[in-house]
Amino acid sequence: MVLRAVMGRMEDIELFHRLALAVAIGAVIGVERHWRDREAGQGQRTAGLRTFALIGLFGGVAGLIERDLAGTLAAPSGIVLASFFIVLTGAITAFQYRESIAEGSFSATTVVAAMLTFALGAQAVLGNMQIASAGAVVLLVILASREYLHGAMRKLRWAELRSAVILLALTFVLLPVVPADAIGPFGGISPARILKLVIVLASISFCGYVAVRMLGATRGALVAGAVGGIVSSTAVTITNAQRSKTEEGTNALAAGAIGAGAISFLRTAILVSALAAVLVPILVPALVAGAVAMIAYAAVLAWRDTAENPEQTQKNPFELWSVIKMALLLVGVAFLAQAASQLFGNAGLIIVSALSGLADVDAATVTVTGMINRISPQVGAEAIAIALFSNVVAKAVYASIWGSAGYRLHLWLASIAAAVASGAGLFFTLG
Repeated sequence: MVLRAVMGRMEDIELFHRLALAVAIGAVIGVERHWRDREAGQGQRTAGLRTFALIGLFGGVAGLIERDLAGTLAAPSGIVLASFFIVLTGAITAFQYRESIAEGSFSATTVVAAMLTFALGAQAVLGNMQIASAGAVVLLVILASREYLHGAMRKLRWAELRSAVILLALTFVLLPVVPADAIGPFGGISPARILKLVIVLASISFCGYVAVRMLGATRGALVAGAVGGIVSSTAVTITNAQRSKTEEGTNALAAGAIGAGAISFLRTAILVSALAAVLVPILVPALVAGAVAMIAYAAVLAWRDTAENPEQTQKNPFELWSVIKMALLLVGVAFLAQAASQLFGNAGLIIVSALSGLADVDAATVTVTGMINRISPQVGAEAIAIALFSNVVAKAVYASIWGSAGYRLHLWLASIAAAVASGAGLFFTLG
C-alpha cells in the first residue's frame, strides 16, 4: 500500500510537470505574438501572452481529461481532444476574422499558431515531453522569422527555387525508391550510390550559391568550399571548375576548392588518428603540413580577390545534367579501383590506393587502417600517402579539364605546394 501510494504521488508530480510544460509552451508562443502586436491597445489583438498561455493550458487539460476517460464508453478515444480542438479553432478563427476586417488585412498565422499550441500542450501531457518542447521551439523560430522569410522570398529567383525543388525531389522522392543493391561484376555499382553522389554534388553547388549570395563572392566561396570539403573535396573541385568557365571570380572559386583540399588533408588526419594510432607520428605531421600550405594559398587568393573583384555574381545554383555526368565519372573511377582491388589483392595495395585516390581518399584510408594489423606501419603510411597524392593530382587534372586557365593554374600551384610540404613531412618521419 505504501509503495502504491508513493508511486501514485510520483505520477501526480509528473502530471503537474507535464501540465506546467503545456502552459510554458503557450506562454513562449504568446510572448512572440504579444510582442508583434505590442503597440495595439487593450482589446485590439486576437491573442497575446495570456491567451496563448491559456491555449497551452487548454490543450494540457484536454489531454488530462482524455487520459482519465480513455477506454471508457463515456468517452471514445480521441473524442475529447477533437471536441476541444474544434471549439478552440472556431473561436480563434472568429476573433481573427473580426480583427482582419477591422485592420483590412489577411493572415491565418495566429489561428494556425493557436492550433499548434493546443496540440503541443496536449502532446506535453499525453506524449513525449521532449518532442513537445522541440515543437514549441520550432514554432517560435518560424513565427519570429517572419521578416527574414518574407525578405528571402522577395529576393528568391526562379533558378534558385527550381534548383531547390529538384534537390528536394532527388533526396526525398527518388532516393528512397532507387535500388541500393550493387549491380555488375567486381562488387558492382549501386544505383543508390550514384544518386547519392548526384545529390552531394548538387548540394555542394547549391550551398556554394547560397553562401555567395549571403556572404559575398570571396567569403561565400571559402565557406562553401570548407563545408563541401567535409563531404568531398573532389566534388567541390569539379563543381567550381565548371563554374569558373561561366562566372566571374576565378580566384574566389579556386580559393574555395583549395580550402576544400585543406579540409581533406585534415579529415584524413582525423581518420588516421581515430582508426590507427600507430600511423599518427608518421602521417599526421605531413598531413597538417599539406593542409597549412593549402590554407595559406587559399588565404592569399581570397585577399587578392577581395581587392580586385569586389562584386561578382553567380547565375545558376547547378545544372542537373552536368552534375549527373560528374557523378558517373567519379563512380566509374571508384569502380575501377574496386576491380583492381579484387584482381591484385593485398599485394596490389599501393596500386589500389592510387586508383582509389582518383575519386576519394577516405575509402583508401579506411581500407588501409583496417589492414594495419597485417601490414607494417610504413607500408600503411605509404599507401595512404599515395592515395592522398593521387587525389591531389587528380583534382588538379580535373581542374585542367573543366576549369578556366586561371582556375587550373591556381589548383596546380596549390597542389604542388601541398605535395612538397607533405612530402617533406613524410621524409622526416619515415627517415
